[in-house]
Amino acid sequence: MAETLRMPEVAANTAEALLASWNVGLNTPYAAGDPIVTVETEKAVVEVEAENDGVLLRLLVEAGTTVTVGTPIAVWGAADEPVSEVDALVASLGTGAAPATASSASVTASAPAPQERATPAGTNAPAPTEAARDGSERVFASPLARRLARASGIDLRAVVGTGPHGRIRRSDVEAAVVRSAGPAETLPADTMPAIPSTGVASAGVASTEVPSAVAPAAGARFVDVPNSRMRGAIARRLTESKQNTPHFYLRAGARVDALLELRQQINAGQGVKVSINDLLVKAIASAHVSVPAMNVQWNDTSIRHFSGVDIAVAVATDGGLVTPVVRDVGSLSMSAVATATKDLIARAKERRLRQDELEGGTISITNLGMYGTEDFAAIINPPQAAILAVGAVRQEAVVDDGAIGIASVLRLTLAVDHRSVDGATAAQWMTALVEVLEHPLRILL
Repeated sequence: MAETLRMPEVAANTAEALLASWNVGLNTPYAAGDPIVTVETEKAVVEVEAENDGVLLRLLVEAGTTVTVGTPIAVWGAADEPVSEVDALVASLGTGAAPATASSASVTASAPAPQERATPAGTNAPAPTEAARDGSERVFASPLARRLARASGIDLRAVVGTGPHGRIRRSDVEAAVVRSAGPAETLPADTMPAIPSTGVASAGVASTEVPSAVAPAAGARFVDVPNSRMRGAIARRLTESKQNTPHFYLRAGARVDALLELRQQINAGQGVKVSINDLLVKAIASAHVSVPAMNVQWNDTSIRHFSGVDIAVAVATDGGLVTPVVRDVGSLSMSAVATATKDLIARAKERRLRQDELEGGTISITNLGMYGTEDFAAIINPPQAAILAVGAVRQEAVVDDGAIGIASVLRLTLAVDHRSVDGATAAQWMTALVEVLEHPLRILL
């Protein structure tokens, strides 16, 4: 019996999502657990797995369309379902099938060949979108890159990909847009956000038309590019945080010569290499154990206290900032923390994070030290209680017992939500963090 496949709620309180690609072609058998469709939220890409064996009989929504949660997107069933029954089901839904040419193109452009299995969610390997260059050669491009190319009139066959295995990324298409526009467009490619789908059609489905970059007037030295879904989400959440969350800030400097020496010793052995940020994540967990009143989230009617320590790590991607969460850091070994952060960072850059990996946590860490930034203040990600901003390690003059010496100093700025944490509590926590960083063997305990 033919059944309806509807747009799932891939994230809590999500009203709509983008149908990025169909991973299975029409009338191609799939098994339970196979990823049949890829859905994008504002900050994550989710592969929706089949609950049962079956065949896609009709595609009701084209790839690249924004769809309201619960909207029918396809009809599935057995391979021998009577056509009349499928037609009757589609008619009862009050929607027609997606145009055959568009459906075929979207599946060809995004689905792996029958002998290739799509990469399951949660793995490190990217799941590139494939589009035929000619009869034998394929173009590997992300869904974002494909939509931007379509909106800007860029032929992907002429774009050189800089991603893994030559995969075309958003930044590659943006660079091609700038080159094709001529000298009037002078913005560098890495400053241009992706172009999102907009417009609303009937039956809860947004139009597949995507706005192109607004052409500048003759001689203009700028180009207007519509904000991406991710950029819009970042703008909305950070504005809400600054408007509604009473921030206060604490600053400290930690002497980290011993910490740097410990990292060197750890990395001298075999196994996963540990970064300064990995050590800081473990140090934060240790400070949370020492001052559990910081391990909280603010709710309108309560302050939620946690037993385990979940820490969000800020990751800069082509589309914007994301903060995947490392779970139960206190129970992880140093190498396990390093492995977890490397995995999350790699998948964040390819937009392969699951939605649940972006939720939760009581504190975030953001690090600009690799750019030489000495110190800065960050914006809290509600309902988390705080965010720690980490600067660069600098050689500075210090005084010990009246004698001047040189030490490696790390500048830290803690932004705290005053609704859930008082100033004295935050100060105790910062003291505990500095103590751990200056006596780093405690991190390994």
